[in-house]
Amino acid sequence: MGKGGGCVPSKKKVPSAVAAADASGSRNAPILVEDEPHGAEPNATVETTTSGPIAKLKIFIVFYSMYGHVEGLARRMKNGVDGVDGVEGVLYRVSETLPSEVLEQMKAPPKDDGIPEITAAELAAADGFLFGFPTRYGCMAAQMKAFFDSTGQLWKEQKLAGKPAGFFVSTGTQGGGQETTAWTAITQLAHHGMLFVPIGYTFGAGMFKMDSIRGGSPYGAGVFAGDGTRAPSETELAIAEHQGKYMAAVLKRLNVA
Repeated sequence: MGKGGGCVPSKKKVPSAVAAADASGSRNAPILVEDEPHGAEPNATVETTTSGPIAKLKIFIVFYSMYGHVEGLARRMKNGVDGVDGVEGVLYRVSETLPSEVLEQMKAPPKDDGIPEITAAELAAADGFLFGFPTRYGCMAAQMKAFFDSTGQLWKEQKLAGKPAGFFVSTGTQGGGQETTAWTAITQLAHHGMLFVPIGYTFGAGMFKMDSIRGGSPYGAGVFAGDGTRAPSETELAIAEHQGKYMAAVLKRLNVA
């Protein structure tokens, strides 16, 4: 915004603050009311234009969760995203690829119908992403890989290029891939031209605590699932919420006009 608020604009020259805002396409551009021409009636109607409400930036939180651990992180992550003004988190799950009888034998709980399944084409509507998945031998689960494999048309048109994305994961053991699961997934972003956004050590002192078991790494939030019965700890959920806030803040900086 300009700083010449105390100057009287010329009748033949658009005020510099208005010109600058108009050139930048600002959504909050001031309303321009032209000076009345000589001889105009004092009460003549002057047309003005107003801008509509500013649409929120959207971060799609797309995940696969078999036992609910990744879903728990995703829900807490949405709280973090929604806590940043001007940004909204939207939860989606990817399609299941295992047959129902196999899931029953694995004692996997039913999926929450309140979270819709996403198609590859819908990704183009997002401004940023947080992808969550459990590990399979240090890589993402097949269900999430199958989803990424379906994004060929988006890759061909580079529809996702330049958009920021991060990862969060679930592993069964402490050596099961809290870092490598996210690290090996970066190839998916690279081919789409997307920007990988790790959290580093921005969570602060909680990243250095050694008095309890916790998931999470500089690559992103994480949870230890054990045999499937262990619930996420408060620290693991807090890191997930922090990642949501952090990604939302990064997205806002990238979208500054």
